[in-house]
Amino acid sequence: MIDLYTWSTPNGRKVSILLEELGAAYTAHAIDITKGDQMAPEFLDISPNNKIPAIVDQETGLKLMESGAILIYLADKYGQFLAKDGDQRTKTLEWLMWQMGGLGPMLGQAHHFVHFNPDKSAYAKERYGAEAKRLYAVLDQRLTGRDFIVDDYSIADMACWPWISRYEWQNIDLSEFPNVRNWYRRILDRPGVQRGYQVPKDMGPIPAG
Repeated sequence: MIDLYTWSTPNGRKVSILLEELGAAYTAHAIDITKGDQMAPEFLDISPNNKIPAIVDQETGLKLMESGAILIYLADKYGQFLAKDGDQRTKTLEWLMWQMGGLGPMLGQAHHFVHFNPDKSAYAKERYGAEAKRLYAVLDQRLTGRDFIVDDYSIADMACWPWISRYEWQNIDLSEFPNVRNWYRRILDRPGVQRGYQVPKDMGPIPAG
């Protein structure tokens, strides 16, 4: 049994999607970051950086924060969606780190300055809007001739997809990135993704791309 502490954000959805795809037994605990739940001492004991998602593996007692680390841990634990060794594992981790270090943080800034606060700073709006488009172009190029980021569906796809699902917040027209659009829709069709998106609460229809 996995205890998942999460909220309805791209980082949170990475892990709930993986758990649904694995068919793993888990319990979701809502950490409402709009109300400051992430600062509660009980949660800080699990996630010292006061960020979601975090997990507790009741089988081992392990407490783990940081979405990328959680994805790797769960994929290795259940033996799915991450090769045990070889080039495919290395490339999957490469693109997972690309998401962790680039796609997620930069699109997060686009949400802040392009979607929520478009009038605060013209410089920031232009900077992060342009960086969002650059990253989409990188992903679009990677997906040329591929159904998934590293050939087989993997945690790299699960890490990137929830961020792309907020393309409207980033003022991105997916028709400009046809490989990303097709990949997005391909993953959206997966029942596990549809279930995982709605954890810890139903947020209504998923953007259709």
